Amino acid sequence: MGMARSSADEIRRRIAKRKKGKGTSGKHSSEQQLLWPGDEESYGYNYISPSRDEGHPLFKKEVFFFKILASVLLFLVVAIIFRSQVPAFEPAKNFIGKTMDTEFKFAVVSKWYQDKFGKPLALLPFTEKENGGRKEEIQRGAVAVSGRLLENFEKNGQGIMIETGKDAPVQTINDGFVHFAGVKEGLGKTVIIEHYDGTETWYGNLDSIKVNLYDTIEKRTVVGTVSASSGEDKSKGQYYFAVKKGDTFIDPVKVIRFE
Repeated sequence: MGMARSSADEIRRRIAKRKKGKGTSGKHSSEQQLLWPGDEESYGYNYISPSRDEGHPLFKKEVFFFKILASVLLFLVVAIIFRSQVPAFEPAKNFIGKTMDTEFKFAVVSKWYQDKFGKPLALLPFTEKENGGRKEEIQRGAVAVSGRLLENFEKNGQGIMIETGKDAPVQTINDGFVHFAGVKEGLGKTVIIEHYDGTETWYGNLDSIKVNLYDTIEKRTVVGTVSASSGEDKSKGQYYFAVKKGDTFIDPVKVIRFE
C-alpha cells in the first residue's frame, strides 16, 4: 500500500516537473524570439506587413499633393513673368510663348511610331493599304488638280485660288491626318491636312466639309465641295489651296499641276 502511494507520488512529481519544463521552454522560446533577430533582420531589413489604412500602394498622398502644389507654383510663376514688365523676363516670355504656340505633329509622330515598332498608334487606325503605299514627301508637280488658277501665290504670299466646276469635290493631294476642320477667319470653311513628311495642305473657301477632325485619310479623299464662284459665271466654283512646310507657306504650284 505504501509502495503504491509512493509510486503515485513519484508519477505526480514527474508530471509536475515535465509541465514546469514545458513552461520554461515556452517562455525561453518566446523570449528568444523577442531578443534575437529574425532572418529579415540578418539580411539588413525588417518586414512590416502593410496596414489597411495606408491606402493603395501605387497612390501616395504626399506625392500627389506635392504635384498639385508644384503645378500651382509653376502657374503662378508663369503668370508673374507675363504680367511683369521687367526686361530680364523677356527671354523667358518669348520661350514660353513659342513653346505653347508649337503644334503637336500627330502625323509625323504616328509615322515615326510605325517605322520604329511596325504598327501605328491605336489612336490613329491606318489600314494596311495606307501602310504599304505611303509616300515620304510630296514631289514637285506630281499631283494633278482639275481647275484654273485664279490668284497666284505672289498675291497674298500664302495660297492660291483655284476655279473649277460648280459643286465640284475638293480632293486631298496626299494621305495624312485631319488637323483642322472648321471655319477660319478670312478663308471660311477650311480643312487642314497634316501629311507624314511634316507638310500641311490647306483647303479653304469650301461650301461643305466632308471629313471629321482627327480622321486619317488617303490620297484623293474628298474633303469638301467648292463654294460658288464670285464672278459672273455661276456655273463655276472656287476654293483656296495652300501648302505649309514648318512655319512657312510655299508656292503650291511647286507641288501641283493643273489639268
